[in-house]
Amino acid sequence: MSLTAGIVGLPNVGKSTLFNAITKAGAEAANYPFATIEPNVGIVEVPDARLQKLTELITPKKTVPTTFEFTDIAGIVRGASKGEGLGNQFLSNIRNVDAICHVVRCFDDENITHVDGKVDPLSDIETINLELILADLESVDKRITRVQKIAKTKDAEAVKEYNVLVKIKEALENNLPARSVEITEEEQPIVRNLFLLTSKPVLYVANVAEEDLADLENNAYLQSVKEYAANEGAEVIAVCARAEEEIAELEEDEKQEFLEALGIEESGLDQLIRAAYHLLGLATYFTAGEKEVRAWTFKRGMKAPQTAGIIHSDFERGFIRAETVSFDDLMKYGSMTKAKEAGRVRLEGKDYVVQDGDIMEFRFNV
Repeated sequence: MSLTAGIVGLPNVGKSTLFNAITKAGAEAANYPFATIEPNVGIVEVPDARLQKLTELITPKKTVPTTFEFTDIAGIVRGASKGEGLGNQFLSNIRNVDAICHVVRCFDDENITHVDGKVDPLSDIETINLELILADLESVDKRITRVQKIAKTKDAEAVKEYNVLVKIKEALENNLPARSVEITEEEQPIVRNLFLLTSKPVLYVANVAEEDLADLENNAYLQSVKEYAANEGAEVIAVCARAEEEIAELEEDEKQEFLEALGIEESGLDQLIRAAYHLLGLATYFTAGEKEVRAWTFKRGMKAPQTAGIIHSDFERGFIRAETVSFDDLMKYGSMTKAKEAGRVRLEGKDYVVQDGDIMEFRFNV
């Protein structure tokens, strides 16, 4: 799957430090705006304990995790929708991602300059949201002008699109994102074709100080972000980007020791990767044999032939059926043989909607 989440935020909130931690790609991190000019794209493994358990059960020659793509985008400033700073480039880059990870500074540090001179996470969020809303409003206004003329001729499709545009315009004018508008299933293709920035799903990444990790409830900045996100049904993941960058360089056993020293059970990055993965409606199925145990990413709602096609187009073209068992059932019975004896291995056809955690073997003929 080629879906990607874009890391956005004001300058100096920790975006590039976070990106470095995620990908170990070494994107430049500097204490001045626009250190990241071209978007940096990196691939990261999706943490999944099920893959390790399958490996322990089957002992294959190799294990291959599934991956996810993040894009680090240049910092935005007020006036970006009018071309201020790197505004035009920012808007173009963000248009190309499928979801937004909005990094918000939730720590005090007099050595790291804030672009507005003070730490105020809600103001930061609103600055970026407003710029995205203004950019979308300009796009919607242009589209309405064109569609309205056709709608006057009683063209049914134009009338339908015009009505959707009016709903979205009203929301944007009230400083609400396009994703807040109730859209019917019939109207969804119209919205998708508008490629609006504020229709993209969002999660907030609160970048906190290392000393706050063991007791996040006492971080007032973080609590304010959580309240804001709750109002729009968004998720908040708390991370310390600087600590995560250190953790990313450690071996697995050292990593666990470091996390224990910080007073946390799991890396914030592992939580972030999974949250971004699920935000895009992605899930994982597995193939498992003596040669290889492998995780594969698919879009929720996909049917068996489509998911087979992720491995190879021939699998989809010549799909016959898929031998399928759930991860939980395989773990319960301890082997495919015993799972079959218990009647838990199924032969699924072309209409089967694949479930997260399915372990599949595809039968095909081309």
